[in-house]
Amino acid sequence: MQSWPATPVPTLPGPADATALRLHDSATGGLLDVRPGGRTARLYVCGITPYDATHLGHAATYLAFDTLVRVWRDRGLSVDYVQNVTDIDDPLLERAARDGEDWTVVAERETALFREDMTALRVLPPTSYVGAVEAMDEIAAYVVRLLDAGAAYRVDDDLYFSVAAAEHFGRVSSYDSATMLQLAAERGGDPDRTGKKDALDPLLWRAARPGEPAWDSPLGPGRPGWHVECAAIALNRLGSGFDVQGGGSDLVFPHHEMSAAHGEVGSGAWPFARAYAHAGMVGLDGEKMSKSRGNLVFVSRLREAGVDTGALRLALLDGHYRSDREWSDSSLRAGEQRLAAWRAGAARARGPAGSALLAALRAALADDLDTPTALRAVDAWCATAGDDETAPALAADAVDALLGVSLR
Repeated sequence: MQSWPATPVPTLPGPADATALRLHDSATGGLLDVRPGGRTARLYVCGITPYDATHLGHAATYLAFDTLVRVWRDRGLSVDYVQNVTDIDDPLLERAARDGEDWTVVAERETALFREDMTALRVLPPTSYVGAVEAMDEIAAYVVRLLDAGAAYRVDDDLYFSVAAAEHFGRVSSYDSATMLQLAAERGGDPDRTGKKDALDPLLWRAARPGEPAWDSPLGPGRPGWHVECAAIALNRLGSGFDVQGGGSDLVFPHHEMSAAHGEVGSGAWPFARAYAHAGMVGLDGEKMSKSRGNLVFVSRLREAGVDTGALRLALLDGHYRSDREWSDSSLRAGEQRLAAWRAGAARARGPAGSALLAALRAALADDLDTPTALRAVDAWCATAGDDETAPALAADAVDALLGVSLR
């Protein structure tokens, strides 16, 4: 699947890896030193289901992991970044049926819009951008592997994964059974289905139903469950034990828990990922943005209204990536005012030492991607006089490279 074009990233002076990069790990509940074993960092971030792209919750999540990619690159690392597109799933089919459209048309249109939004926001593209439909053969082959390993069983013509086969099941979320059952029911699972060995067992392969799209496979015609899609795509491109599995906090369970279980049982290796990082939710008027509530704010509509995406990016980075946050008109106004002040500061003939600002940005982002502290460091630099003629250019490069905002 086609990704989107990358914006140039300035190379910054001096060593950037003196301070360990610490990232909050949902599985342990603490900060981990994220140190790739070689000179390549491996990242998998769950992508969109293309039926309502791109709302501000999406944008906040992908900006968080874009920041991680930028920090790694500043440390001289290559980044092998994989992102999927769930371009076949029940919500997509429901949206297409509601609107009287072909589901493939909806998927292609919304995916194209997502790419346009990511380009406008200057989000660096993944190395591999993979749709479920194009990966159907490899996903089916992975389900066969789980079946051969004795970790899958049939309910009628469908295949389910047995969570009892996963030694470390529950490690990612650390939720109790009651919480897991509640979230499974709310987030696409079917805990009440008759015939399952365990109510939490997730669907691996859905046998063809009348009127639904299906693909031929050794398992019979059908389509995959959501969780095994990501497990197969990630393992086939990154291998076991990749550095970070990322996504929104609503993916902790069941999606990341189940994907890890699939990945670990099918590969025979633990852990699936070394760290699990999750971005908080974005709310509007005190409620989480969601399709069901009808309160989504879309990046494309803000762009159509003439909003500078640099200001939008700053407005979203003003909240810590792990924190739930509220969006309002004042959030955007603050981003616009900040962008104007930063551009004025970078346009000066002289300024305070740019090396000090660069060090402050690197230190803040090394501490669990603390973008609010990084933004305040730039605010302070812009509000301070100085005599360094090289400082404005270095400040602009640092903000561009690390925060993804152009000041020129």
